[in-house]
Amino acid sequence: MNILVDSSILVRQFHPASAQYQLAIDATAKLRIEKAQLCIVPQCIYEFWTVTTRPISVNRLGFSFAKVQQEVEGLKKVFGWLDETPAVFIEWEKLVSLHAIVGKNAHDTRLVAAMTVHGITHLLTFNKQDFQRFTNITVMTPADVMAMP
Repeated sequence: MNILVDSSILVRQFHPASAQYQLAIDATAKLRIEKAQLCIVPQCIYEFWTVTTRPISVNRLGFSFAKVQQEVEGLKKVFGWLDETPAVFIEWEKLVSLHAIVGKNAHDTRLVAAMTVHGITHLLTFNKQDFQRFTNITVMTPADVMAMP
């Protein structure tokens, strides 16, 4: 099974001081043991970069350009990489129209568009509520993964 890994997971795995750090690590490790193919798309990297390079006063991260650049290179090696194609924009446009998406939810919709184009049906995220409107995907949190037999 292919699973898209949301930036909320990537950020926690990169930040050991986060209360959700270990849960993010454990959930992805369990999925790998179960032979799931964990994937990312460019949108995941854009969001990861944005969050991790924000100033400390904004979110207590404020990591350096060099540190984040190095981590991004690692992410691209560890996770399956799915390219962004013109079809993603077409699918995104359909989804934002269908669901009357406004504001920040457009970012999440782009992830769902990429999932649809690449045939990915599962998403791992800490933000399950942000994806409830999309009935074509299965959304899992790390807690959901850890509760699986």
